[in-house]
Amino acid sequence: MTKSTSSGTDVKTGATSWLRGWRPAVTMAGRNLRRNRVRTVLAVLGVCIGVLAVAALGIFGNVLALGANDAIGDIGTQVVVSPNSDTGVESLSTTDVAEIRRAVDDPAVGDPAVVPLYSDNGIVAGASSQTFATIYGVEEPALAFEAAEGELPDRHRQGAIIGAGVATDLGIGTGDTVEIVGSQVRVVAVLAETQTFSPVAPDDAVFLPESAFAADGYAQALIISESGETAQAAADAIRREVNAREDRVDLFELAAIVDEINGFFDLLSTFLLGLGAISLVVAGVSILNVMLMSTVERRQEIGVMRAVGVTRRDVLRVLLAEAGLIGAAGAAAGTVLTVILVAALVAATPAVDASLVIDPTNGYYLLLALGFGVGVGIISGAYPAWKAANERPVEALRS
Repeated sequence: MTKSTSSGTDVKTGATSWLRGWRPAVTMAGRNLRRNRVRTVLAVLGVCIGVLAVAALGIFGNVLALGANDAIGDIGTQVVVSPNSDTGVESLSTTDVAEIRRAVDDPAVGDPAVVPLYSDNGIVAGASSQTFATIYGVEEPALAFEAAEGELPDRHRQGAIIGAGVATDLGIGTGDTVEIVGSQVRVVAVLAETQTFSPVAPDDAVFLPESAFAADGYAQALIISESGETAQAAADAIRREVNAREDRVDLFELAAIVDEINGFFDLLSTFLLGLGAISLVVAGVSILNVMLMSTVERRQEIGVMRAVGVTRRDVLRVLLAEAGLIGAAGAAAGTVLTVILVAALVAATPAVDASLVIDPTNGYYLLLALGFGVGVGIISGAYPAWKAANERPVEALRS
């Protein structure tokens, strides 16, 4: 028990001694830097510009990636199953749809919704205007879409469900009557406007009951999962089960597109960070030059310090503290300027969503640039400090 207490005391005493050794070194370093203000300011400015470049470019790249993810939305959770015309399959039969449902009816897949669709094109006319739209036949629209007006039925038996774009073009709403391919149909719901890409483009479509179509089979089936991972699992299950003997269906996995887009923005962010890092490397060379010139000009001063008993370690501490203070001052100034610059750009560019800029992930780039700036300062000052600390006092005094 006594040994444990003694060991803890030794550690605490050692840490206290280490801090006491650095306090006078930092004080002296600050005084030395103030002796040549112009040179110090220029070195700090170099680090500041480098940190600003790294942080700003990193944040801009991240904001672009976040904006793209926000625009893409949930398309990665959807899989489109279409008949494989290359093998002579022109439509999806009810048997094909049943096999698709069995394939994805697995807890590991997440039991996604399967929405088969008939498809056609035609003129949709309102009271005073008309437009060309895609016309779908769907039995369970609530599984795939949301209504802005009216209510989506669990089983679509009558009436028309109008996309937001079609409703705007025709100036119609719930309760109005539209003419679709010569037939008068009442609007039972208007879909909410989609904020992201969708393979069926519901904004410019009209959805009728399946009974309105005389086609022999479905044009496609939309698989809607809770996540991109479960969507990929559903696609794999469909390939194994439905395409076991022949490739009856083609699958379009939107998650693959999302992965490619995310990969592009990751590459873009890395490229932008690389550009910013070049500025910090230049700043590091500037600090190296400043510290070398400082040690040469103060060679006799360092020799006197060594002659009166100042240890190599103390000299090394002072010079490293000088380089560290330059890096820390430049990094802090660069971080503050980055925040101001980003805030000014957001204020001047209304199209940029402020929530993307204040996203917590952007803080990573501020911390990265701050740490990088301080590190560049210390690393750049390491060689001049070592060189000065290891010079023989007699030779320093002779110069």
